[in-house]
Amino acid sequence: MIDSQALLRICVELRAAGDLQGALAAAREASEASPEAPVPYYAEGEVLTALGDDAGAVQAYANALRRSPGWADAWINLGLARYRQGAIEAAKTAMRQALRVAPGNPAATANLAAFLRITGSAEAGEKMLEESLAGTQENLAARLNMVASLLQRERGAEALALLDAIEPPPAPAELRHWHMARALALLQLGRPAPARAALAAIESLGPVPPELAPLFLWRQVLLAQMERDVPRALRIAAETAEAIEAMGPNAVPEHRIMAHYDLARFFASLGERDAAFKHWTAGHTQLRLFQPFSRSALSNVIDANIEIFNAARFAEGARAKNRDPAPVFIVGMPRSGTTLCEQILAAHAQVHGAGERTALSATAWQLGGGDGPAAIARISALDSDALDAEAEKFLAALHALAPDKTRIVDKMPGNEMHLGLLGLMLPGARIIHCVRDPRDIGFSIWTYRFHGEHPYAHDLGDLGFTIAQRSRLMAHWREVLPNPILTVALQDWVEDFDATLARVLAYLDLPPDPACARFYENEREVRTVSRLQVRQPVHGRGLGRWRTYEKHLAPLIAELDAAGLLDAPA
Repeated sequence: MIDSQALLRICVELRAAGDLQGALAAAREASEASPEAPVPYYAEGEVLTALGDDAGAVQAYANALRRSPGWADAWINLGLARYRQGAIEAAKTAMRQALRVAPGNPAATANLAAFLRITGSAEAGEKMLEESLAGTQENLAARLNMVASLLQRERGAEALALLDAIEPPPAPAELRHWHMARALALLQLGRPAPARAALAAIESLGPVPPELAPLFLWRQVLLAQMERDVPRALRIAAETAEAIEAMGPNAVPEHRIMAHYDLARFFASLGERDAAFKHWTAGHTQLRLFQPFSRSALSNVIDANIEIFNAARFAEGARAKNRDPAPVFIVGMPRSGTTLCEQILAAHAQVHGAGERTALSATAWQLGGGDGPAAIARISALDSDALDAEAEKFLAALHALAPDKTRIVDKMPGNEMHLGLLGLMLPGARIIHCVRDPRDIGFSIWTYRFHGEHPYAHDLGDLGFTIAQRSRLMAHWREVLPNPILTVALQDWVEDFDATLARVLAYLDLPPDPACARFYENEREVRTVSRLQVRQPVHGRGLGRWRTYEKHLAPLIAELDAAGLLDAPA
């Protein structure tokens, strides 16, 4: 009988020769020969990963970890397999476990930071990467992930500086990634000649692996566009679409998603609407695997808010005693003008724009012991002492952000789900509700790859349903909340900017400030997908854009129409 070590050597040899089924059989025979040894199960996981069997790989790595819980590489590979399955929270947990058993592990650090960025915690991920890069040992994966984060925000100069701060890596696989990132940074900076050289350097390393081909070809599309060669750009775009289909099961899901959104944007820019919509739909189909959506769960939470936080609760129940006027909450669906409104206010000398804070939702989670109707009931039952204590903590953290400002703006759109808590805890807070034609909101959400938790966004019917449900909730808050709510439509800024600004400042008891009219000159960092729009004066190019894609948006429009939202003014 062959011992397990010999079988593992055979497994390695067969994998190298491309005989994955033979390698799998050898790994399994090795585990039978040494059932308590972790290495055969790990080898089995590697082969199953190569075969695209992530469910089997998860089981194999779990078997290895049961026998060797301190094996960081097994935790990392388990996390990557869970990510490919769409279980990104489980993937994050596995990477954190790898870091517990091997603090500072470069691969676990880079992967966890990437997962944090994908799920909407970009700042936390970047902090991890910065700490890793400040260490004594170079972490190329962390550097490339930091570059990817910068490129996502169109900060090509910083990305290029981070790449050029080190010598190109010697290993071909790493060097290929380095050149890919460098080419995109150069294209963002409008430098076609060195970008072309970077792409040629990639080709010189041999055939581009199928899992990277769409990203490589997309850079070729951008280069052709920059050189105004539309026929070449169209030809390469078609090759890119074919390359997406050939990526195979081991491709990084985010790469596939990015490729679809890139192509959708390209075809939309050329007026190729059917092609653009096809790729938006494909991108959302991939994202839906990571973010399942439940209509009943959403409607149950909204129903509970409406039932529990009624007018009597605010009129007769306990509330905190503070009347601090500093907190300003901008709410509304994504793409309704929330970022624009915050950017305009943040230009004011007495205002601090705090961005999309999670403080209110985190407080709601803590006080409710989770989320859902039962949590809402627990929050509503809080007495005045508990509300006073929570308000004191909340306001102390808020004022610490900008002690010299009289108003501090939190523009997390999803805070509208927690306005019941806000009404109890922050009686002096003011709320600005941003609205827009719901068809434009739906279409705009559909065209962006949002990072974070937006499960409703990946099906047009679910998207229309969510807009309608959240509109229903805001109508309730306007009726019952003691806190004043100012509604501002995006078209208000377009049609009469000065009058709208005066109305908003008056609502917040702020004096005029000429800087608000020059909000686009404010260089504060904006992390939302609206970051480019708020760097230019207000315009109306996005109003009514849904009409161009009306036939494609039929499921969205049907939901909005059924809810009566198309009869109401935007």
